[in-house]
Amino acid sequence: MAHPRKSPDVSQAEVLIIGGGLVGATLAVALGQSGVDTVVVDTADPKACLAAEFDGRASAIALGSQRVLKGLGLWRAVQSSAAPILDIRVSEGNSLFFLHYDHKDVGGEAGGGEAGGDEPFGHMVENRELRKSLFHRLEDLGTVKILAPDAVKALKRGSAGVTADLAGGGKILARLGVAAEGRGSQTRQDAGIRVTNWSYNQSGIVCTVAHERCHDFIAHEHFLPAGPFAILPLVGDQARPGHQSSLVWTERAELAPKIMALDEDGFMAELKSRFGDFLGNLEVVGPKWCYPLGLQFAERTIDQRLALIGDAAHAMHPIAGQGLNMGLRDVAALAEVVLDARRLGLDIGEATVLERYQRWRRFDNTLMLAMTDGLNKLFSNDVRPLRLARDLGLAAVNRLPPLKRVFMRHAMGLVGDLPRLIRNLPL
Repeated sequence: MAHPRKSPDVSQAEVLIIGGGLVGATLAVALGQSGVDTVVVDTADPKACLAAEFDGRASAIALGSQRVLKGLGLWRAVQSSAAPILDIRVSEGNSLFFLHYDHKDVGGEAGGGEAGGDEPFGHMVENRELRKSLFHRLEDLGTVKILAPDAVKALKRGSAGVTADLAGGGKILARLGVAAEGRGSQTRQDAGIRVTNWSYNQSGIVCTVAHERCHDFIAHEHFLPAGPFAILPLVGDQARPGHQSSLVWTERAELAPKIMALDEDGFMAELKSRFGDFLGNLEVVGPKWCYPLGLQFAERTIDQRLALIGDAAHAMHPIAGQGLNMGLRDVAALAEVVLDARRLGLDIGEATVLERYQRWRRFDNTLMLAMTDGLNKLFSNDVRPLRLARDLGLAAVNRLPPLKRVFMRHAMGLVGDLPRLIRNLPL
């Protein structure tokens, strides 16, 4: 993101984005490159967010989301460090049954004006690389101002627009406010938008592992009684490409802190007992992180001159790697709605414009929340009858190519009423 700037006394814009993370910053690029004067306020120092220690996670970028990033001029900067997901293998415990997805089986259904059949399901990209791409892209956009580190102390919303008083002393006037601060969005709370949420009593342990054998760009989702254990391909280093993976290890909430507190040998013993030896010797590369897991969704995603995007609107279990993808779909839809209204000379913050955004995204987000919640509850147990049913289900789906293609298209983010960016069309 752009270099921090001192907040002016009064700054006028068309759109104010509160939160400059991956989703908020992407919206700023989408609007800014289309000529919309935009201000982003974020509590974090943009340069600090680029440090490797800030966030060691990598994100699964589905094909649909890749098209969003490509359409916004962001993909080229991360392409060399993005590992394609060519195959997905789903298995459970020690069962011999599994489900295998091959990207070539999608055929020409990838759509979007491109020849299908050879496009991967998506790519694994380190969050830091995405932030770097956003940082440099926003620096080049004269239509976007980044005020950080700073915070919105008070947001007043009225019939004519929004007024934000900043902790740093500045003031912003805009036509539309966008909440993009994540799960704990203060803007959402201040708007009186209620949320439904629950904890899974699980934590996600995240780290990068180096391994002896090449992963062949296969993503593994291995279901264990405590939760899914995902092994996701990374590019690796130049000397050994394809020999590193991102690990998302779901564990019981009461056990995860004890595992994190183990010494190196103890942690590796726990890791290897779950990982197995199919990729040879293992080594943890860099720091480890641990995050509580839960589901949360807002009862509505709009209010007077306010729209919610990303985790401020919906936060889900990482079981399918769809959290960031749903946020990027929010970005593609909201940017399209705003720009369509603007071209018609309409007020971009009026209720009818925002209602179109909410209607567009509500079904897709609700479906994905229900899907991830259901999968986690179905697989995160060791009940024998359920285990047998799951095994038979995996085997049955694996033998039904038409059903597999439906699931693959969902994984690629190519199902539903797609915004123009996902259809490879300009905003």
